[in-house]
This record gives sequence, structure tokens and C-alpha cells, in this order.
Amino acid sequence: MTTLFTPHAPLPATDVTESLRPFGESRMLPAAAYTADDVFAWERRHLLAGSWFCLGRWQDLWASGATQRSALVGDIGVLLTRADSHGLAFANTCRHRGHELLPAGGAAPRRSIVCPYHAWTYTLDGQLQAAPGFREVASFEPDEHGLVPLPLRVWRGWVFVNATGDASDFEEHVGAMASLLAPYRPETLVPLARHDYEVAANWKVVCENYHECYHCPLIHPELCAVSPPTSGDNYKSEGAWVGGTMELREGVETMSLDGRSDGRPIEGADQHTVAYLGLFPNLLVSAHPDYVMTHRLVPLAPGRTRIECAWYFPDSSVDPAYAVEFWDRTNRQDWAACESVQRGLASPHFRPGPLAPNEDAIYDFVSMVARGYRGEPLARADAH
Repeated sequence: MTTLFTPHAPLPATDVTESLRPFGESRMLPAAAYTADDVFAWERRHLLAGSWFCLGRWQDLWASGATQRSALVGDIGVLLTRADSHGLAFANTCRHRGHELLPAGGAAPRRSIVCPYHAWTYTLDGQLQAAPGFREVASFEPDEHGLVPLPLRVWRGWVFVNATGDASDFEEHVGAMASLLAPYRPETLVPLARHDYEVAANWKVVCENYHECYHCPLIHPELCAVSPPTSGDNYKSEGAWVGGTMELREGVETMSLDGRSDGRPIEGADQHTVAYLGLFPNLLVSAHPDYVMTHRLVPLAPGRTRIECAWYFPDSSVDPAYAVEFWDRTNRQDWAACESVQRGLASPHFRPGPLAPNEDAIYDFVSMVARGYRGEPLARADAH
């Protein structure tokens, strides 16, 4: 089958190789990886649609009573359906002439999927139910024209779709992150707050910022007051994810402006650390002693990313303001830094720099992206 894209990203091979050199010798990705339209187009197909993209929480997607919902995953339209308690995913394209079954971002409560172009109708499990005008066509086989199914997984309450249909096994993708997140049982937590941001920066700049606290002493005084910026360790384990921990200062209960919690501890969660886990490509999970916060990234353009930030608690009666106020302030500090980085990357004088000794998590993320650019598996080959 021919494709509009090559298996490798449209970047000089030597530039990508520099990012894959051993830690301490490597360089950051070239500026084009963050600013070029052709690289972003390649990423949309191969790193976003071609991986396990998080679409949000299962309950949030169906809160309005819809039975079908559409989304754009990378550059591929996806149709989600819900029948009873299970969900399915299909290509959002009619098997007749290719019309979208729902516009991107659309939802409907119908028990059948009806193409608005010629009324071809499908069941919620993708079978062709009616094709007007084809009843008398002897050679027409309805069973041959069902919707194209796509892999979907609901994991810890979040919905993941592989829009190209050829990603690695989901359990292999998640790897050891599954056991690290298990004590927090995020699927049982209650969503109590959400903020939406639009950041004028590349999605990878946001991820890189998330995975280091080298910048914390200069721009995050509130965070440094409750957590030493040099504390914690980064994980090295199997799966397409990056992560680590930071410790809370003595006497601090959680990440808040005064270090106190207005909620209650998550039973079984570590009460002295915060875990920062980034599942490729677009879900960042920050697990605290008393709440879980997520950043779900939706790349919009080379220099533009929508970020959905949500807070989850073990008790619906909690006032989430103590966590929201702290992280909204911290988020905005980060977004300003990311936007400045993006502007700097656009300079003709930018050259990829080295990584500091405490930026090993960024190395893990950048090398994962670089492997993807070369058409190689995302997960670390030397994980332990």
C-alpha cells in the first residue's frame, strides 16, 4: 500500500542520531522538530495517530448521554460508540463514498449510525444495516461494507485509541507504568475540577518541561517551598513512558500553596512523594498523596497545543481549590516558559544544546521521540 508519508520523519538523519547518543553526549532535537509544518504533519500520522492517543475519561465522553462521538486523532478521524457498558472505535468514514459519519467533535444519542450524505446506516458495533438503493443489486454483500474497526482500550478510566490500527500491544506500551499507578486507583477517583489552556508552544516542549525540575528554582517558588527541586529519582523501565518522583518537604502534606491538604489521603498511595508519569504521546499523570492531576495534550499546530488539566479526588465532598490554585499558578509559570522556548527555537541562531546531568528524564523522552522518527519501537531497548 502506498502512503503519503515515509517511515522516517522529514529530518536530517544526522540530527536525529545526535539525540540518540548516550546520555551525557547527546543533543536536543533540531529546531525543525518543533517548528516545521512537514515534521508536525508526519508526527500527526506516525506519533499521534500511530500510537495510543488518550481521548479523555470514559465517563466524561459519555456524560451527555451520547451513544456515538467523533474525534480527530492526529490526522485521522475516529468514531467512538457506546453500547451498554463497552465501547468501540471505528474510522470516521462511510464505506460508501467516504463522508464523515459525524463531524469532528460531534456527538449523537442515536442507536444507529447514519451517514448524512446518502443515509447508509450502521449498527453501533459497525455492521452495515441499510444501504438505500442497493437492495436489488445481487452482487452487493452488506457484510463486506461494515465500518473499519480500530483498537480501543479503557485503562484506569481513560480511553485510548490507535487510529492507524498498527501500534504495539497496549500492555507493552504502558509497561511498568501500570504497576506504579495502580496504588492510586485513578478509575475510582472523582473529577472535581478542570481547566483548559491553549499554549503557544510545541507539544514536545510541554512534555520536556514537565519531565525536569532543573528550571524550578527560577520560576516555581511555590513548588520549591513544598518540594525540594533536586529530590526524587527517575524511573528506567519498560514501556513507552517517562517518569520519576519528587519528595515532599518535612511537614508538608501535599502540593498546595501552604503545604496542607483540604482532602483526605488516597489509601495505599505514597504519602511522602509525588509521582510524575508521562505516557506517550499525550497523557501526563501527576499522582499526589491526596489527589491525581492530569494534563491531556492535544497538538494543534507546530507551535500550538491545547492542554486539558483535570483534578481527581477520593471524596466528592472535597473543595478542590487548594490543589487547583497551586497548579493553575504553576501551570501558567510553565506555559510562559514553554512559549519563550518556542520563540527561541524559531531563531535562526538556535542550535541543539546538551542536557544537564539532572535532565535524564528529558533524555528518555527525546530519545523516545528520536526512535519514533526513525521508525523504531518507542519503548526503551535497555529498560530494567
